[in-house]
Amino acid sequence: VQLQASGGGLVQAGGSLRLSCAASGTTSTSNTMGWYRQAPGKERALVGNINSSGKTNYADSAKGRFTVSRDNAKNTVYLQMSSLKPEDTGVYYCYMRRGLREFWGQGTQVTVSS
Repeated sequence: VQLQASGGGLVQAGGSLRLSCAASGTTSTSNTMGWYRQAPGKERALVGNINSSGKTNYADSAKGRFTVSRDNAKNTVYLQMSSLKPEDTGVYYCYMRRGLREFWGQGTQVTVSS
C-alpha cells in the first residue's frame, strides 16, 4: 500500500486548506484513514481520522475547524481545514490502519502565517 498526500502550502491565519491522500496498491476499504501533524520541535500527534463506517475522531484542537472525510470509490481521505491558526503549522502525514498494520504517506507541509 502506498499513500500519496497533497494539498499543503502557505496560507494566512483564518484561511482554509484541503489536504488529500490517495491510497494505491489496495482496493479494500476496511480500514481507518486519517491525519497526523508534526509541528516543529514536537512529536507527531493525531489530527483526525475516519473509519470504514464513516465515524470520525478528532483531536481537541481540530474540533469545529477541521473535517476528515473519505471517498471510498477513490480510496482517498481528505482533511478540510478552516479558520487556520499559526499553531496549525507543521508537516501533515496521512496514514491508513488496517488490522495491526499501518501505512504512512510522505507528509505535506502546511504553514500558517500570522
